[in-house]
Amino acid sequence: MESDEKLIAELTGLRRDLHREPEISGEEWQTAERIAVWLRDCDSDEVITGLGGHGVAGVFGRGKPGPAIMFRAELDGLPIHETGTPEWRSQIAGKGHMCGHDGHMAILCGLARRLQSERPARGRIILMFQPAEETGAGAQAVVADRRFETIRPDFAFGLHNLPGMPLAHAGLRVGPFCFASEGMEIRLTGWTSHAAHPEDGRSPAAAMTELVTRLPALPAQLGISPGEGLVTLTHARLGEPAVGIAPGEARIMVTLRAQTDGIQQRLMAAARAQAEQTAEAEGLEIAISTSEGFAACLNDGNATQILRDALTATGTGFSELDSPFRWSEDFGVFGRVCPSAFFVIGAGEGHPQLHNPDYDFPDEIITPALAIFEAVARAQCG
Repeated sequence: MESDEKLIAELTGLRRDLHREPEISGEEWQTAERIAVWLRDCDSDEVITGLGGHGVAGVFGRGKPGPAIMFRAELDGLPIHETGTPEWRSQIAGKGHMCGHDGHMAILCGLARRLQSERPARGRIILMFQPAEETGAGAQAVVADRRFETIRPDFAFGLHNLPGMPLAHAGLRVGPFCFASEGMEIRLTGWTSHAAHPEDGRSPAAAMTELVTRLPALPAQLGISPGEGLVTLTHARLGEPAVGIAPGEARIMVTLRAQTDGIQQRLMAAARAQAEQTAEAEGLEIAISTSEGFAACLNDGNATQILRDALTATGTGFSELDSPFRWSEDFGVFGRVCPSAFFVIGAGEGHPQLHNPDYDFPDEIITPALAIFEAVARAQCG
């Protein structure tokens, strides 16, 4: 069996290599190929590639009756220019692993090495390396892939590193863990006129002003508390940057977030209705589109207890979180397939925040995170 010290050195090297060559959502083919080679080198009983795009799954287990347990990591980086200066900084201009998915992959690759040394006694362990998490499209595409049915899990587990939390300290909770979210773009169209005769055109200015005020206020109007849902204005543009033209079009973008999928659906429907009513009142044409939809991440009680037991067994300090995170994670899609649980592990209290240009995954948490996942795997599959 590979020594802990040697394995962690190998995983740290892998993590830094992945960091040097990030690929963004939908473009992860080289990363996926590298992961597939690693899984085959670990004697995975089955390696499935091209899941939902560039997804890769490694399956350990030779058919003995028992549960199917899935662990998930993400393949994609972000379209962010890295400003940090580690030796392993991104070599791809304008792209970087500014969320730590390189570290999450290294953790699962470590679990593959452990399973190579000691196979599960029963059931199956599925190591899922999922594409396109950052856009909210990846998990849904994986689940929709017909081959997913052959590895459909009985339980699914995932994690995310969390700057601001003490290094290697974990956080979990039953119920809502991460908010659902979706972007909405509203285009309002009238027609332009000379700025000297605005009455000859149809300006969307009044409608735009009303919407940028009313949309963020929707949760309160619906009786949704700030801890349950919010609407954030992210972009607004009116006409062209010219002083001689009264505007004829406007563009508004908002992000809607909610603690549950049900509340999210209410918010989305109300926002759409508000935009359509406002456009009609002003005699404007309207086009509404949505993007980057994320399901709410809800932790199942039994799955969370499995994680809690693993944290205790490994001596990992952890806290029961009081409330869910407002950011989104498309791991929530797997919760629609089977009981699932997600947790966070601290990246350090003074660590740069996720998506910051100087963020870098702390290699120190590979060891405790790997121990937690292995404890879950051994407890369920021996």
